[in-house]
Amino acid sequence: MQKKEYIEKNLNHLTQIWLYRACAMGTVLFIILGAMDYVSTPENFKVFIRYRIVIASILFAIALLTKKLDSAKFQSIQSILLYTVVISSAITVELMILQFGGYRSSYYVGMILLSICVLGFIPLSVSSSLNSVLLIYSIYLFPIVLTEKAINFQIFFTSNAFMISVFITALVWRYLSQKSLINELSLQYDLDKEKNKLKKYSQHLEEVVEERTRDLRKSEAMLKTLFENANDGIVIMDERGVVVDVNQRACEMYAMDKKGFIGTEIELLGTDTDKNRLLWRERLERLLNGEPLLFETEHRGEDGSKVSIEISAKAIRIDGRLLIESFHRDLTEKKRLQAQLLHSQKMESIGTLAGGIAHDFNNILTAILGYADLILLNDKLSPEISNKVRVIETSARQASQMVSKLLSFARRGNVESVPFAINSVIEDTLSMVSRLVPKNITIRKELDPAVPPVEGDVSQIEQVMMNLIINAKDAMPDGGEISITTKLVEIKQNSLDIPTTIKSGEYVHITVRDTGTGIAEDHLPHIFEPFYTTKEKGKGTGLGLAMVYGIIKEHGGYITVDSRVGHETTFNIYLPASKREFFRERAEGVKHVTGVETILVIDDEVPILQLVKETLFRSGFNVIVYDNPLHGLEFFRSNIKKVDLVITDIVMPSMDGAQLIRKLRELNPTTKIIATTGFSEDVGNVWIDGFLKKPFQSSKLLSVIRSVLDRGKGSP
Repeated sequence: MQKKEYIEKNLNHLTQIWLYRACAMGTVLFIILGAMDYVSTPENFKVFIRYRIVIASILFAIALLTKKLDSAKFQSIQSILLYTVVISSAITVELMILQFGGYRSSYYVGMILLSICVLGFIPLSVSSSLNSVLLIYSIYLFPIVLTEKAINFQIFFTSNAFMISVFITALVWRYLSQKSLINELSLQYDLDKEKNKLKKYSQHLEEVVEERTRDLRKSEAMLKTLFENANDGIVIMDERGVVVDVNQRACEMYAMDKKGFIGTEIELLGTDTDKNRLLWRERLERLLNGEPLLFETEHRGEDGSKVSIEISAKAIRIDGRLLIESFHRDLTEKKRLQAQLLHSQKMESIGTLAGGIAHDFNNILTAILGYADLILLNDKLSPEISNKVRVIETSARQASQMVSKLLSFARRGNVESVPFAINSVIEDTLSMVSRLVPKNITIRKELDPAVPPVEGDVSQIEQVMMNLIINAKDAMPDGGEISITTKLVEIKQNSLDIPTTIKSGEYVHITVRDTGTGIAEDHLPHIFEPFYTTKEKGKGTGLGLAMVYGIIKEHGGYITVDSRVGHETTFNIYLPASKREFFRERAEGVKHVTGVETILVIDDEVPILQLVKETLFRSGFNVIVYDNPLHGLEFFRSNIKKVDLVITDIVMPSMDGAQLIRKLRELNPTTKIIATTGFSEDVGNVWIDGFLKKPFQSSKLLSVIRSVLDRGKGSP
């Protein structure tokens, strides 16, 4: 702190103290001097005592405020408080002067007392002191001059001369006192500074005296701390391999206390004592010959498991004594992580292989499904052939679902979230499980055709429906009825039977009800728990309904069950309704899809090209196909204005579909493009107008093409 700052700080502190004292003293004096009013002017006593009570209250309040304020806040309002005291006190005295004789009143002495109290007690600066005196004198003089009609000059002059003399004397007194106080504070500052210098010098001398001792202690403590807190175990042995010192980490690694560890032969710590003894004897000889060693060994942990240890050892000589210092590092976790990494790499390789196989299968299934669809479009087919082709189509669709699961595995569990018609999924699931349901069980459907689509992974929702239908079948060994219904409902957040995590809005409500044996009441709270099953041993894993619950929850929905023994069981599923459009895959509307536009098709699979070409030719389109993306790009470059639509595969040699789409957009940004692939994530961040997931049917192909061509110009 600088000297000026030190002086200002102390002056501010003293001003605060003495302003408080002056206000307190003024509070008392104003009340006590009321006795003078009673003697001097009894007729004004009642009025004057009111004046005195008011000013005493003001001074008392300022005294309390001054005492409670901290130094910083007081400094900011110091002038306000000071001038409030001066002005209010002077006005009070002046009111009594005017009422009791005016310039002839002896109460002008009150102004003198006020100036003495302010200038004599409060350590004000010269400017503040002068301002205070001028305020006091102005408050005394001007009201008298303005109100008195005739003034006795002798009396007026005498009282004013006396008052001015006192004011000047008080100002000189304040100036000298302030100067003396500042000099005293300055000297105090210098003394404190010198004291601090002496104290620092004394401390420095003490530090110099203790420096070597402290350095020695520090060095010793540092080495001990490093030794005891090292991440690796440290074991120090003599030339015979007997432990002479160990750190805490080594004790933890070998599950021994320090006292028991010291004195132990190091060769006794291995898993195979006889073999370990021979190895350590050989290693000790090499170490004593000056060769540093790095090797791995094993010992048994507290739980009997093997712990892998890496040891780095070297012989050192200290004060003529040969010691062996060895660092022991636990490699158990590292080896476990290495094994996990190898397993992860193995699974990644399997995933890559699965992805490649799934991609090839998708191309094959696309051709099968597409040609089956084309065959079914022939009105002249006999029912027998038509049924067989439908079996081929159904089998191919089932294979497609298996490939979808294989792709999900290859992509580390990612699923494709798309809008789809829940009624279609239920119909497809029923067609797949129909042969698993006995003839004594009737399946009844009440599917509302007006329900909006839901959004999610089709294959997972199919798993949900299949699991619930099979569970319903198992619950009716003697036959019965399974009913499945869909309808649109609105869920509000304050519904008592709906969790608070479910958002308000429109939901598709799916019910699966059976007339089976029911579920016991004590089983219901656990029905969705993993590995919990009510089936006989060997007939259920307890994972089915847990999987159902997890899938519905991942789709932002909710599932409940209502059942009791001997009565029907009802599963209620609520899935959020989607506002997105979806492509309907029904073949009934495909016959009317026609066109005359020119379509460029690029795919490295010739069977798919032939399928697309034949399908589009039958509907009247002009089709150009290429199995090489580079050749297809050259054709487009030469015929930009003739091509109305481009259909391209994504995974291709020479140039992948994403690169091809970017090149096409550079040549003509308004070109309409449909991408085809087995997994939507393969498309990446490119601008397309439509998407066909392999395998696709001819009906889906035509539906998407017609939708894209009829749509207005796309936007990125």
